[in-house]
Amino acid sequence: MKCPHCRVEFHDEPESTLIDVDADGGWILVRRNCPACKRMILMLLNGPPIYDQYNKFYTINKVSKEFLVRPKGVSRSPCPSEVTKEFAEDYIEACLVISDSPKASAALSRRCLQNILREVAKVKPNNLDKEIQQVIDSGTLPSYIIDVIDAIRNIGNFAAHPLKSEKTGEILPVEPMEAEWNLDVLEALFDFYFVQPAVVRKKRAALDQKLKEAGKKLMK
Repeated sequence: MKCPHCRVEFHDEPESTLIDVDADGGWILVRRNCPACKRMILMLLNGPPIYDQYNKFYTINKVSKEFLVRPKGVSRSPCPSEVTKEFAEDYIEACLVISDSPKASAALSRRCLQNILREVAKVKPNNLDKEIQQVIDSGTLPSYIIDVIDAIRNIGNFAAHPLKSEKTGEILPVEPMEAEWNLDVLEALFDFYFVQPAVVRKKRAALDQKLKEAGKKLMK
């Protein structure tokens, strides 16, 4: 998993502690320890309880809800200053609500993604599934971004939940990891469409200034 504190990937064996059963089902606390930042990660799981032969609660049948207890929210990289306001606002809000409502976060990030594809990548407006395919087919994206943006359709399972593709921005079911993956994709697109072009422009301006000072022709 990716540590919500420091964002470093790691693999470990989580420790599970039974809490109790109430009107909402069984509750289990799952603890992980990040080897990179040395911080605990606590996740509260809820689901239908399963009892042993002595009628004692010992696990849950399926996770119905999960809550990130520590840290309260997932640590994300700050939105680059180069990103325009219309995209930055959805991204920042999606980051803020992800721990409390992955569904709301995914809705905001899907809407942000679709706006980027339409306004920046200039795809023909359609449903999100087909718009993703358009930008992949355009050949304008590097392979590492193609891989992550194409995975949105698999993780989001658009085939099983077509409304995710048809109605971005609405509160709809999300698959495990979907909300966080959407934010990862947005970060990659921000870097490609906004940050790197700004870096190139600054380098180009600095070079033109040097050429001007040397009395040479500016680059075309």
